[in-house]
Amino acid sequence: MDWYMMNCELLATCSALGYLEGDVYHREPDCLESVKDLIRYLRHEDETRDVRQQLGAAQILQNDLLPILVQYPQDKVLFDAVIRLMVNLTQPALLCFGKVPADATSRHHFLQVLSYLQAYKEAFASEKVFVVLSEKLYNLLQLDWEQRQEEDTLLIERILLLVRNVLHVPPDPAEEQQGVDGDASVHDRVLWALHISGMDDLLKFLASAQVEQQWALHVLEIISLMFRDQSPEELAALGQGTAGAEHGEDTRELESLRQRELAEKRSRALQRPSRHSRFGGSYVLQGLKSIGDRDVAFHKGLHNLKSYTHDLGKEPRRVPRHRQAAPESEPSRRSARNVRLFLRHFCQDFLEGCYNRLMLLVKDQLVRDKAQQHDETYYLWATAFFMAFNRRHGFRPELVSETVGVRAFHFIEQNLTTYYEMALMDKKEATTWARRMHLALKAYQELLRTVQEMDRSPEQAVRDSSQVIKSNIFYLMEYRELFLALFRKFDETKQPRSFLRDLVETAHLFLRMLERFCRGRANLVVQSKHVRRKKKPRAPAAAAAAPSAAELEQLWEGLAPQLQACLEGEVPLPEDVVPFDAASETPVEEQRAEALLRIQECLRDSRLPQALRLLRSAREVWPEGDVFGAADAGPPEETQLLREILVAPLPRQAPAEPEEPEEEEEEDEEEEQTVQVSEKEFNFLDYLKRFACAPVVRALVLLLRGYARNSARTNHCAARLLHRLARDLRMEPLLFQLSLFALFHRLLSDPAAAAHQELVTLAKFILGKFFALAATNKKAFVELLFWKSPAAVYEMTKGYSSLQEGEGTTRSRVPPWTPQQEQELRELYWKYKEVEGGDVIAAILAQLPAPGRTRRQVVKQLVRMGLASSAKDFPRERKGTRIVLWTQEQEEELTRLFEEFQGSDDVLGNIMKHLTARRSRARVVEKLLGLGLVAERKELYKKRRRKSQGPGPGQAATPARDSSGEDEDSEEEEEEEEEDEAEEGLTEELWLPEEGAGQDLAQRLHQEGLAGPLRWLQNCLRRAAGDRQEDGVSHPVPLVPLTEENEDAMEDRRFQTLLRQLGLRPPASEQESFWRIPAALTPQQLRRAAASIAHRGLSGSPQDLPEPPGCPQDPAPAEPLPAGLGSDSESEEPVPVPVPSPVQPRTKRRRELASEDEDEDEDGVGSGTEPAPAAPCSEEEEEDEDPQPRGRRKRIRCLEEEEEEEEG
Repeated sequence: MDWYMMNCELLATCSALGYLEGDVYHREPDCLESVKDLIRYLRHEDETRDVRQQLGAAQILQNDLLPILVQYPQDKVLFDAVIRLMVNLTQPALLCFGKVPADATSRHHFLQVLSYLQAYKEAFASEKVFVVLSEKLYNLLQLDWEQRQEEDTLLIERILLLVRNVLHVPPDPAEEQQGVDGDASVHDRVLWALHISGMDDLLKFLASAQVEQQWALHVLEIISLMFRDQSPEELAALGQGTAGAEHGEDTRELESLRQRELAEKRSRALQRPSRHSRFGGSYVLQGLKSIGDRDVAFHKGLHNLKSYTHDLGKEPRRVPRHRQAAPESEPSRRSARNVRLFLRHFCQDFLEGCYNRLMLLVKDQLVRDKAQQHDETYYLWATAFFMAFNRRHGFRPELVSETVGVRAFHFIEQNLTTYYEMALMDKKEATTWARRMHLALKAYQELLRTVQEMDRSPEQAVRDSSQVIKSNIFYLMEYRELFLALFRKFDETKQPRSFLRDLVETAHLFLRMLERFCRGRANLVVQSKHVRRKKKPRAPAAAAAAPSAAELEQLWEGLAPQLQACLEGEVPLPEDVVPFDAASETPVEEQRAEALLRIQECLRDSRLPQALRLLRSAREVWPEGDVFGAADAGPPEETQLLREILVAPLPRQAPAEPEEPEEEEEEDEEEEQTVQVSEKEFNFLDYLKRFACAPVVRALVLLLRGYARNSARTNHCAARLLHRLARDLRMEPLLFQLSLFALFHRLLSDPAAAAHQELVTLAKFILGKFFALAATNKKAFVELLFWKSPAAVYEMTKGYSSLQEGEGTTRSRVPPWTPQQEQELRELYWKYKEVEGGDVIAAILAQLPAPGRTRRQVVKQLVRMGLASSAKDFPRERKGTRIVLWTQEQEEELTRLFEEFQGSDDVLGNIMKHLTARRSRARVVEKLLGLGLVAERKELYKKRRRKSQGPGPGQAATPARDSSGEDEDSEEEEEEEEEDEAEEGLTEELWLPEEGAGQDLAQRLHQEGLAGPLRWLQNCLRRAAGDRQEDGVSHPVPLVPLTEENEDAMEDRRFQTLLRQLGLRPPASEQESFWRIPAALTPQQLRRAAASIAHRGLSGSPQDLPEPPGCPQDPAPAEPLPAGLGSDSESEEPVPVPVPSPVQPRTKRRRELASEDEDEDEDGVGSGTEPAPAAPCSEEEEEDEDPQPRGRRKRIRCLEEEEEEEEG
């Protein structure tokens, strides 16, 4: 952008800053005001960031701001303003634009801003600038907390943010390509200036000081940017040996390249004759067909024959962008030696004095949600980097004790699983989630390596600690299944090759540690989780073959003598009968009903000792209501109670359908998933068989394609995994794949193959096994085209008919069809095929004998027998497809049911239970409106009963709902659940609060420091009552918390309980975000609710409360209330947002970087006049004013809550 195209006002403001004469900068009298004007201009720039681009083109930071910063550090106000402006100018381009723009115009602006940031970073590579910043930061940190003002705290944060912004600027690709390893880049020069000024010592002080805990995440972020592009292994090895040893890796790499070049020269010399021939000759390649039926004619020399391919002369096929491999992350670059030495000493000092404490603080902030979103990535990076440095540099486990343990494994595994799930769900941001997943994987890998290093420690206590850690992580199923899930969902278009490399190395390390752990133990018990899926029945089926009353009486007569013996103590009662499971997720009421069912089952199975013990145990657990008899019940009472339980028609759940091994078509029924946790003996080979699948082999082959670029360890890990699958599991045919054989061909013909001897050995072993199998199985060559499963491997070696005979593992759960069953199935199919309007499969299932078959198994067998072309020939009957129109009989039935239940509390629920033809609630409501039986939907809402008194001492408090369990079951089977939920959400507005509701809970909240939110809530209720009384119209009014204290209170569970007691309604759906004052509440009820939460003194009377600072329903003074404000629809006018005062406590990275001078200048009001009301500040202006990343760090109120208070 040209300087002369600058805005006139912006140009005049820049000119008023001052001028540079030689090395001396002369500031103008209006320098401070000009800096503040530039801040205001940046606050109001457009989406193209025009002001930022013009200031970057004019080089204001290099020519004006930095000289002012260096020459006038004693002017505190000017220094503060300049720091604010530079923080704004240097904020990352991603924060300015939100993301990398997709369109060309916006991307051009993005790259332009990025180029200016790179110029800023080069200007900051000055010792003078960092000396000034370090001295100012040092002086501020010398102040005690009593002397430190709010402006000092803000200035500390701005200096840290400025350093963060400068280090965050990415390198210029053109400069990186021109430079070589060992040269000092711009980033290196900035780091060196930071080191010379002593800023690194201040960072270590902030990380270790007890009173500077609030800067923990700032410091960790700066340190992560300092060590960008650095390798912990190279830093740890620096200076530990001679110069030849330090460059040993480079020497070995050059020697490998030299050997490859010499081998190629020798091969060319052998192919080309000593005497040059002017005539190349023409040859016919027999057996290689050309486009026609003739052999290929080759018109070049024989030495070029090996390079012949049919693709010569063709244009390579262009790979679509969405199928291209994911780009690698920024490659590690070797910095200048003095910079690496400085970083190495920094790592040593940081590990010895800061690491454990800083990681503890950061982990605490992450767990308590005090950090910004995705700040855990800095924690994951620091864990991987510094633990790797410590492992290579002497390995002292006490230096990294904070991140070594089961909790660290659990935290990293949780984040890794979260990133994995988000990468599958959030397809647009899958690449970003993959980068975060890579960070978590590297941290997990370093934890495993540290535990492995602890096994080699000479100290017995360290080795014992590693054994404890391994026993915990190997016991849990989540850690064992993690690598299988990552292998199966690996996508090379979203995840880079470096992720696959770390995944293979980590999986190899985990398998080796697990194998050694199992080797010294005879029986290793691990946790196992089994997910059982059972389909919800469409309707509660009646109990099949229920015994009659006569049969039960006959059974009781036979049980009477045995029961008498149990009551007299002649038969011992079992002691291991437990009716209640405190760890179960099943509610207590449901467990009580299950206990009754268990007693009845024991009686009907003639197990009287178990039934009697279960009855007495249940009486101790549930003494209220005398459901299981009175506490002092004797033998006669217990006998009578057992008889009543035996003959009682207790409700039973319908039996679940048998599990099906495969899912090929979509199911209509919903599925319930239950996780069953058990223990079993661990077998390492059984676990290794889980890796014998096509996704794992495909990923390993993809990694080995770049064997020449891979490190020796990477190739070893991949080859070892393939060797485990082929040799240990004896599944060599699993590796019989054409792409892997092409890789072996390229490897064996490589002149430098001697450097990859392990891969060469594996290739020869696999090829030998293949040709041995091909001698007996002629289809092995065709099998090369497909990735294989263990079942296919079994068929290739044992015969292709073995699995069909039921010998395979994949079909062991499905009983085979005998010829007699196939003939019967064929007859039933032809019998019911011609029946119109009927379900053929359902009719066949009803006639098939045992063993029972599922619908899918029958359909698959019909397709296999050729009676049907595909499963689509038997579509499953969908819900609601057969009932479209209302017949006259159905309308008469609906009218009769409405007249019968018109006076009940739940009209619609009773009608739904007694309707013959099942329909959704929405269809029934529409038909009632169409018949004119009701005028509006409100007449069909449930009527809430108000209890006259609380629950008695022997009764449990139950929610105020009139719907029974049967009604809930019927609601789950409806066709359109979203419409039902919307209707049920509307009925909540009819619940009316009782007088004095929530008074006790409000007083407790007053005592615990929530007086401010309660005053705000009280004022909102009073305002809403006044508005409804004046207007005469009631609308739902949302409660919008505009202050952080009120927002925290709205997330508190006990505060939400108070809102429910007052009759307020929570968000009904995803479309709503705030609680609402229902329209059904009258002004009198609102005033009574406001009075019930008023703070009461010792006398018991409510005290006068001052008006809170604001409520979203309050109009500004002397201004009319905006139209629509308080209704469900969004208001077109902006709601005034109060700006926090400078004395208010501020959250980390979310503060207004404003000074009192600027506020006075903007207001334009002297000290003797009354300040005018603050103008509404939009959300965008606040974000522009704050140069921090978007989002805020919420301050979580730490309250020690007792269990009794939560229940109250």
